[in-house]
Amino acid sequence: MWHVLVAGSFFFPGLYLLCSQCARRTLPKWTEADCSLLSTRIVSSVQGMLAASSGIIVITSCKDVKFDRHWLATAYNWFIIPYMVYDVYAMYLRHWYRCYDKQVLNGKDQFATAMNSLLRKDFLMLVHHVVILTILVPIGLFLRRDIGDFFVGCLYVAEMSTPFVSLGKVLIQMNLQNSLLHKVNGALVLITFFLCRICLFPFMYYAYSKQYGIPLYKVPFSIPLHCNVVNASIMAPQIYWFWLICKKALRLYQGPARSGKDR
Repeated sequence: MWHVLVAGSFFFPGLYLLCSQCARRTLPKWTEADCSLLSTRIVSSVQGMLAASSGIIVITSCKDVKFDRHWLATAYNWFIIPYMVYDVYAMYLRHWYRCYDKQVLNGKDQFATAMNSLLRKDFLMLVHHVVILTILVPIGLFLRRDIGDFFVGCLYVAEMSTPFVSLGKVLIQMNLQNSLLHKVNGALVLITFFLCRICLFPFMYYAYSKQYGIPLYKVPFSIPLHCNVVNASIMAPQIYWFWLICKKALRLYQGPARSGKDR
């Protein structure tokens, strides 16, 4: 699978550079920070669509939720490694450009300010990426003993909400936060996030109970403890993020949104 790793290492940074060049040419009044922000959101949307599509293929191909195999379950695990590394750097780069646009030109000061901004504003996302790279990817590639492709596919489907989340941020960046499109997209964010990141975990337990003919409430006691721990650890931040999304949705539908670009 090394060729998949190499392909991802070229694909995601290359797509980011392409989007950045196009943004600079088509939106000449935008700052480097704005162009970088738009580019990262496009790349995130593409990754989300690829991951969700891979997950759907894996889920629909695995009839036995424990033992059936599909090559995409492993291949996309390799493909997502360079994306996570790229995205961490892209997050830092966005903050670096913001410092540059604010004329923080001293090299050391600009680096320190950018890192401080990154840790303050994107700390939870950084932790999310580090956990995926250091825990979930090794489990998916080496520790699950070639079983559970169905459940790996389910986790990929969680990315289905990402394109809608990214589109919402792009619309705000383009001062379209009061548009009908933004409100419709907000509803799609709520629906896809709830179905694909919250209901996903009960669905996995239901699929296991149906496969082995046991009541749903007995599934947590019928599987290894570490499976429950991993699922709870993944689900906890999803619940927190969904709570934040609901708060933003209340502001969106109850009152006028804030104007200005999301910086």
